[in-house]
Amino acid sequence: MSLAAARLSMIFSCIGHFYIHMMTAFYFVIVLTLVVEWDEPYSELLQLWIIASALLGLVAIPAGRLADRWSVRGMMVLFFIGMGGASILCGLVSSKLALVFALSGIGIFGAIYHPVGIPWLIRNSGRNTGKALAINGIFGSLGNAGAGVIAGLLIEFFGWRMAFIVPGAVCLITGAAMLWFVLREQIVDGENVESHAEDASRGDLIKVFCLLLISLAVGGIIYQSTQAALPRHFEISLQDLSFQFGQFSFGANSPAQLGLLVSLVYSSGALMQYIGGILADRFPLKVVYVVSWFLQIATLSGIAFTTGIGLIGAATLAVVVNIAMLPAENMLIYRYSPSRHRSLVFGLKFVVTFGAGPLSVALVAWIEDFTGGLDMLFAGLALATVVVACLLVLLPKDRPVPVGSAPAE
Repeated sequence: MSLAAARLSMIFSCIGHFYIHMMTAFYFVIVLTLVVEWDEPYSELLQLWIIASALLGLVAIPAGRLADRWSVRGMMVLFFIGMGGASILCGLVSSKLALVFALSGIGIFGAIYHPVGIPWLIRNSGRNTGKALAINGIFGSLGNAGAGVIAGLLIEFFGWRMAFIVPGAVCLITGAAMLWFVLREQIVDGENVESHAEDASRGDLIKVFCLLLISLAVGGIIYQSTQAALPRHFEISLQDLSFQFGQFSFGANSPAQLGLLVSLVYSSGALMQYIGGILADRFPLKVVYVVSWFLQIATLSGIAFTTGIGLIGAATLAVVVNIAMLPAENMLIYRYSPSRHRSLVFGLKFVVTFGAGPLSVALVAWIEDFTGGLDMLFAGLALATVVVACLLVLLPKDRPVPVGSAPAE
């Protein structure tokens, strides 16, 4: 494989990671405007995303399987064009039922990225797998960050419909560009290198599978719940918070300001993603992963029990720690996956991770409706993190990686 092909694969994988995280998060900002525009309760409108979030998980397995059997490149092109078209459709609807169907399109095509794009990146990463995953993860973090500010600004100046249509159009154009490179054979699927799973003992494989299954399930709930809840939690808890910069006053009193605040929190994790990748390349994956889980206990507790600047700081640290562990997590899964079924295995991962979406959104809506706030949500997530962190101590020690293997893990 040529260096140019590897670079193009890296570019489109990173762009795709930005899009998937942006376009599965911007509804949580847009919905705050729909509450006013459609005169409907927040909890009811938030639940319109439940089916889409379920499809993000459920479609991951067939998407991964199809990539293994057909074409990674083809599936990535389908991801860009399909998700872009679905987002544009979201901006054209005028009823809750129609919006559910359009959002479901984002869920269906968005489900392609993680089981296909992540293994594709690893295949083309050479020996610096952790760094490649970290750079890719930075784009995902920027997607989360961009969701708030892009949606907020588009709503502020052009209305909520354009917050769907503009990102959708850009995504669709990106898919057309990738298709052009694919047809010219300038983008390839990459080499599927041998797995270390064949060398692991059966006991280690079963132990890793069970422990990672638990951590992925709880981690999915933490990620999805935090993503869904932070805009509303900030809106409730930071009503009186204001920053004064000369003549300019900034707080959380409009969609643009609220979106910018959420974006700043998520963008803070970008640098830590890179550091997390370096740590995953240089230190035992188990140590990096377990320590990250223990750190999450404090950060989630901080979100639950602090206000004002303290709340913003706790939310920022929670995002930083959650993002920093991802290279180690993906490398652990890759290390223990059969080489011929890696996209399928990553599909299983994201069935669990994104399959937590419906439960998470419903949980956020229920707690907000029942208590009028979301403090109890983050307190419960902190307690669940304690259990998972203690269980992950049982992961087997990292085995030495054979010299000359590629990609390096």
